[in-house]
Amino acid sequence: MRVAFAGFLHESNSFAAWPADMAAFRQGGGYIPLTRGPALQQAIRGVNLGMAGAMDFADSAGWDVVPILWTGAIPSAPVTQDAYEAISAEILDGLRQASPLDAIFLDLHGAMVASHVDDGEGELLARIRQIHPDLPIACALDLHGNITRQMFDLSDIMVGFRTYPHVDMAETGHRAAHALDAMVKSGRKWAKAMRQLDFLIPISWQYTGMEPNRSLYAMTRDLPPGVATASLFMGFPASDFEGCGPTVFAYGPDPAAVAGHADAITAALAAAEPDFASTALEPEAAIRQAMRLAAAASRPVVIADTQDNPGAGGSSDTTGMLRALIACDAQDAALGNFHDPEAARLAHEAGQGAEIELSLGGRSGIAGDAPLRVRAQVAALSDGRVHATGPYYGGTHIDMGPSAALRIGGVQVVVTSHVAQMADRNFYRMVGIEPEAQKILVNKSSVHFRADFEPIAEVILIATAPGAMPLFPSSLPWTRLRPGMRIRPLGPVFDNEPA
Repeated sequence: MRVAFAGFLHESNSFAAWPADMAAFRQGGGYIPLTRGPALQQAIRGVNLGMAGAMDFADSAGWDVVPILWTGAIPSAPVTQDAYEAISAEILDGLRQASPLDAIFLDLHGAMVASHVDDGEGELLARIRQIHPDLPIACALDLHGNITRQMFDLSDIMVGFRTYPHVDMAETGHRAAHALDAMVKSGRKWAKAMRQLDFLIPISWQYTGMEPNRSLYAMTRDLPPGVATASLFMGFPASDFEGCGPTVFAYGPDPAAVAGHADAITAALAAAEPDFASTALEPEAAIRQAMRLAAAASRPVVIADTQDNPGAGGSSDTTGMLRALIACDAQDAALGNFHDPEAARLAHEAGQGAEIELSLGGRSGIAGDAPLRVRAQVAALSDGRVHATGPYYGGTHIDMGPSAALRIGGVQVVVTSHVAQMADRNFYRMVGIEPEAQKILVNKSSVHFRADFEPIAEVILIATAPGAMPLFPSSLPWTRLRPGMRIRPLGPVFDNEPA
């Protein structure tokens, strides 16, 4: 079976400060850098990405793989038109040159918006269908995908992650490729069903290690006869277009079974809506509670700085949690990753052990945030090269650029030149901070950090300092959602009618 492989990933936050340009896709921001052609088959090996798992299945099935391109950028404001068009054109050219083909495998996100296109993946699929109108197409997708009717209509199989933190990205690619192989061998396309729900789910409560998500995702594993695969997409609640929101999908040879199972998952998610209406702590309240807990703890208390999560479009440079740590005189505390290339440059110029005065962060225009003027000691310096071996990054080599640990009183800050969310303990170790030795860790992440930090955490707290990804979607200035969407669980309904 001759199968073309391509990947194009971006999670787009309509309300974030900086767009994803070609430089962002070349650098990768926690993904592998942009890779083309045969080099892709080596670069992807052993990495926790959908393409890697699909390649493993292709090897076992004896497929003739045609690798075209894989690229991804850290979540941010929508993709620039230049970047979207350049990457899409390269994928389309590769598919033309790859003919004849038996099938196409795509590693996508599902929540990509470009500056000129609302439905990034749907538009890409539409262009692919102009070249290959009938070829079987399977997509591996992120659990946070805002999956649209256009994507559903133009693809044959869509398979989503079952875990958040996403420790099963490679496994999902393997499952999607396996489903594609089974469908092609059956000699006919499968029945499929799509269901949409009418409320937005805050990303911190999409954690699949707790209920109701644990039971909901069990329904995507425990399938009735006649259903080959089923997926639940919680959605990314910061993409301002009609396709934003949770969706359910099922595929298989039995149309009635497929429709019935999609209905069952949808009903279970709808019934669980009250469970997603939770709360979090203000910055100083979170730090004070962490200090009380840490006094009797043998392991670090970990706090999620969820609203400045660069994995959801945050700038990773807001100062709210750092201000709270300093105001509360926290000791044996560390915070990361803090994106400030200028601060990293000054630290390297001053040298390890030096004391410097500087303004940290606060440059992304977030309401309620501002640069923080501090006097800090340069505790450690690093070239920023990290082998992120925890379950989420899964062995990815990441270049954070010149980086430093700055000590401000009892707090150490991991300052970096590039952006990636603090979802791996090796980011701390990169600048000489042993995370297990700290009393308090503040991570600029929402959920992915749990994969590597939960095993060492005494307890995990959620804090809401200023950032581009509000915990509660109801606080965002929506303009283009589907009419009737509730903008938080059990909350108000979106109304785009003028006052």
